[in-house]
Amino acid sequence: MNVRGEPVRLVPDQVVLVTGATDGLGKAVARELASRRATVLLHGRDTARGEATLHEVRQATGNDRLRVSLADFSSLAQVRRLAEAILAGTERLDLLINNAGVGGTSPRQESQDGHELRFAVNYLAPFLLTHLLLPLLRRSAPARIVNVASAGQAPIDFDDVMLTRAYEPLHAYRQSKLAQIMHTFELAERLRAQGETHVTVNALHPASLMPTKMVFEMFGAPMSTLEEGTEATLHLAISPDLDGVTGRYFNGRREARALEQAYDPEARRRLWAISEQLCGLAGTAPTDVPPGHRPSRRGGS
Repeated sequence: MNVRGEPVRLVPDQVVLVTGATDGLGKAVARELASRRATVLLHGRDTARGEATLHEVRQATGNDRLRVSLADFSSLAQVRRLAEAILAGTERLDLLINNAGVGGTSPRQESQDGHELRFAVNYLAPFLLTHLLLPLLRRSAPARIVNVASAGQAPIDFDDVMLTRAYEPLHAYRQSKLAQIMHTFELAERLRAQGETHVTVNALHPASLMPTKMVFEMFGAPMSTLEEGTEATLHLAISPDLDGVTGRYFNGRREARALEQAYDPEARRRLWAISEQLCGLAGTAPTDVPPGHRPSRRGGS
């Protein structure tokens, strides 16, 4: 039975990568997927916590098809090494859940590459990881990409993306989450333009203020249960109701409207170009738009 007591959908032949799988929502989702007999790659940044999570999930589910994948998402070089290890050691990838992220109330910090930390970890790292793994996802199709975003969103100031002039932690977090949604919509458009209908990408706000370390640090007390967020994430990840559905944003299990900037094709293309440059991906082929194509204004609505 699943978290709502409904019959589970088994996924014994699927290989899934869950980032940020050593705590909170990521660990809960990884455990549910392991209970459905998937091969689960558990991403974390610390060896000891990764191994502890692997042991915990194995004990809870009896699934021995688990692997730990390490990378500190504040380093794009480590993200690249993670992707290289997965490409070298995995023949297929059916599901990528980009869940890892940072919040916090600390003053402005920078990643190892000199980028604003929340933008780097919450957005640039999954942007790069997704694009490096996209060829494998396409070879494994049908495949899904799920981006764990947030209902808390803030527009991107393209004159100060790294928030060097006026910094506020919650605003930085919200900006990074809107960037995730904009990437979701734009990637879906570009895949559609190439005729790729078997790799889908969607984003969601799993639940409001679940009992995670990030929530306790930023807000003090939870509002929702971890089970609510897990259920919503699994809905996007494995529900047959979403076969072929792409370029959408969900609040929980319901399709919702993101902040308006996410539906601006020019803003999405501008963010894409900046992201490619920062990640060293400029000119790469896997998701280039065919000549003359312009994404529709509908975006992910």
